Amino acid sequence: MILEGVVTTVSAAGAINIAPMGPHVEPTMERLLLKPFRTSRTYRNLCKHPEGVFHVTDDVLLIAQAAIGAVVPLPPLIPAEHVRGHVLRDCCRYYEFRADLIDDREERCQIDAVVVNSGRVRDFFGFNRAKHAVVEAAILATRVDFLPLEEIEADFRKLNILVDKTGGDQEQQAFALLRRHLAGVRETRKAY
Repeated sequence: MILEGVVTTVSAAGAINIAPMGPHVEPTMERLLLKPFRTSRTYRNLCKHPEGVFHVTDDVLLIAQAAIGAVVPLPPLIPAEHVRGHVLRDCCRYYEFRADLIDDREERCQIDAVVVNSGRVRDFFGFNRAKHAVVEAAILATRVDFLPLEEIEADFRKLNILVDKTGGDQEQQAFALLRRHLAGVRETRKAY
C-alpha cells in the first residue's frame, strides 16, 4: 500500500528538506520503500546521509507547499531521537528511518529503509473529501514536467469542486496555492 505523507531529510551541509512522499508500506510500518526521482533533493540527501523521517500528517497546506517547493519558512521541527534528522512538531505520527539499500538504476530510484523509531504526536483529524482533493492536486502539481498540462488542469477543475464544497480555510489556501503554481507553469510555457 502507498501511504501519502511528508519526508524530512538533511543535506550534507545540514539544510533541512521537506518533501511530499508516498512510500510503499506494510501495516506494521517496520519498513518503507521510498521512490524519489534521482533529480530530487530527497534522493541526493539520502545518498549523502541515509537517514530521515517519514510523517503522517493531515496538514494539506504543508503537503501542497512541499509539492511545489515552497516551504518557507520551515514549520516547527524537533530533533529526531534515533537518526540525524527532524520531526515535524505538528504531525500525527512519525517514523524515523535508515536507508538499507538505494537502487538508482532507474529514473525513479527505490530506497528500502528500516524504521528505527516511531512516535505519535496528535490524533489524525479524520477523512474529508477536500483534504484528499488537495493531496491529489499536489501529486498532479509534481507531474507537470511529464503529464499533459491540459489533463492536469481538467483534473484540477474536478478537484476544485470538492474543495469548494467540503474544504475549510487550510484546504482552500492549499488549493489556491496549487492553482497559482499551475497558472505559473502555463504562463512559463506560453513564453517559450
